[in-house]
Amino acid sequence: MMRKISFFVALLWLFIACKEEGKSTEIKLEGPVFGTAYHITYQSDINYQESIDSLFYLVNTSLSTYIPTSDISKINQGDTTVVVDDMFVEVFEKAKKIYKETDGYFDPTIGRLIDAYGFGSGEEKKDLTSEEISALMENVGFDKVTLKDRKVYRESEDIEFNVNAFAKGYGVDVIGRFFESKNIHDYIVEIGGEVRARGTKHGKLWKVAIEKPNTDGTRSIQKIIELDNESMATSGNYRKYKVNSEGKKIVHTINAKTGLAKESNLLSVSVRLKGDCADVDAYATAFLAMGLEQTKVFLEEHPALKVILLYQNDAGELIEFTN
Repeated sequence: MMRKISFFVALLWLFIACKEEGKSTEIKLEGPVFGTAYHITYQSDINYQESIDSLFYLVNTSLSTYIPTSDISKINQGDTTVVVDDMFVEVFEKAKKIYKETDGYFDPTIGRLIDAYGFGSGEEKKDLTSEEISALMENVGFDKVTLKDRKVYRESEDIEFNVNAFAKGYGVDVIGRFFESKNIHDYIVEIGGEVRARGTKHGKLWKVAIEKPNTDGTRSIQKIIELDNESMATSGNYRKYKVNSEGKKIVHTINAKTGLAKESNLLSVSVRLKGDCADVDAYATAFLAMGLEQTKVFLEEHPALKVILLYQNDAGELIEFTN
């Protein structure tokens, strides 16, 4: 659904590196990636920094819309010779599944709209008119693209892919799976607020915090969550937005069904699941676009998804909904 700027599962990095007799060392790694930052903690005697850097490079090479030579950028530029890798195939199939489940509220073909609103890597159009939005919407629809023999086919060259809405979550999964391939079962990986936690820290579940959606620029914690072999992603519209010439707020979550980027009373969505972080990353974005009531209906049909919805009631009070 547009590029989801990560907000905020502010991790409680209350981790003390130590070496105990007969136990592995707790290793902590952090740094910049995907336009944000990553924080990783895991139990091992081996520092896998170089391997992690290489995996981040591979994700970018396949899926970054900010790198002109990536596979996704080449496809957007009209290169029909691109043979995509396993990462692209997996992301494509995940996107197709969640696109269908959410009735199109999650749609990675919304790239041109993301650019036009000024939240992507392409050219921004100031004060989009309804006619311009309608024209851009003609080239939105994941049902207009296919993947066959590792090549992507688009009904129109004006269809632009943008998987930033769940690329950070996918990057989290890539690192988590790497650890599991090395028989590391106690770890937490966070990229820009998207988290995958497995095992425990010294016998206790990993803890993360969900940020309160303060609109005055301050930062505070709404709730502490324990992750029991779960992934969690949070999306919000309360900090990343633009204001048009009429003084109206243009939020970064674009409704792929209407092409609009209007503010709603749903301020923050956190989704967790005993599964992949890419999935909850995509669901969080879709729910923010769906709005409060439609999300509640969706959750009744998908009980495996656990959410915390933070919204304002008619009196302007912050209300927390959990299922």
